[in-house]
Amino acid sequence: MQSEKKEEGHGRHVLCVGAAVLDTLFRVHDMPTGQGKVLPYEMLQIAEGMASSAAYTVHRMGGRASLWGAVGDDETGARILRDLSESGIDTSGMTVAKGARSALSTILIDDRGERLIVPFYDHRLHENKRSCTQADLAPFDAVLVDVRWPDLALDVLTVARQLGKPAILDGDVAPVETLERLAPAASHIIFSEPAAERLTGLSDVSAMVPVLHGRYPETFIAVTAGPSGCYWTEAGDPRVHFQSTIAIEAVDTLAAGDVFHGTFALAVAEGIESRAAIQLSSVAAALKCQVFGGRTGTPTRAEAEAAMIAWLAEAAPQS
Repeated sequence: MQSEKKEEGHGRHVLCVGAAVLDTLFRVHDMPTGQGKVLPYEMLQIAEGMASSAAYTVHRMGGRASLWGAVGDDETGARILRDLSESGIDTSGMTVAKGARSALSTILIDDRGERLIVPFYDHRLHENKRSCTQADLAPFDAVLVDVRWPDLALDVLTVARQLGKPAILDGDVAPVETLERLAPAASHIIFSEPAAERLTGLSDVSAMVPVLHGRYPETFIAVTAGPSGCYWTEAGDPRVHFQSTIAIEAVDTLAAGDVFHGTFALAVAEGIESRAAIQLSSVAAALKCQVFGGRTGTPTRAEAEAAMIAWLAEAAPQS
């Protein structure tokens, strides 16, 4: 992957907190169903993970992105930091955990764009938490945390709220107690459909949102449902809103949710209203799904906005 020059001094600045992983992606025609050998026809190694891919998205969308996470003091950790830094992300706030092994993941992606992920995380990565003071967060316009380092995520959300900054939680699949611990500290929560189902015990996304709003009534709540669109409620308002998304043929859904979250976080930092932010985020995520390679398929801001304008124009009722 070619290095991308960092552009200093432009765009809103978003801090992303959480996963930094060296992914090995294998593209296969069909997912394996039992024992045997699987022969991929394409392969890529890239540093990503939820927070890392979201940070890359912020950069691609014209903002400034910083990442707080942890890598081990091994060659894999050096590779992760180098890859992310060369991709336009400020990694100066990353933790290098002595004696820990960096996170690794093997991912199979089939011809329908679905994936099978086998991750490895060393618990020693997160034994020593970095500081998070108001001075630490003062440079940022918004924060976005995932569920991979809950102790640090809680600190970041709490301090961001104290400063009156958007504090956004990527509510992906995690132990229920982790989600319940982090959710009250956030100003905005974007749940994946599986995480929302786990929290509510419901299978209908439109029914999940009122339940989640009832638990966190002063928080923006959204549940993304992939090609089925996004449902949300505004803080203090129980009315459920819905936004469909652009129709595409998926090649690789890996990092699509992260692209949505990174786009949304930057849009919120820019003061864009909710529906427009969700429209842009949904289109960016859909465009990513058309490209194999995880986060490498993330579109630019211009590409996402052009696709969004064309899609909305096509969907508008004809006079």
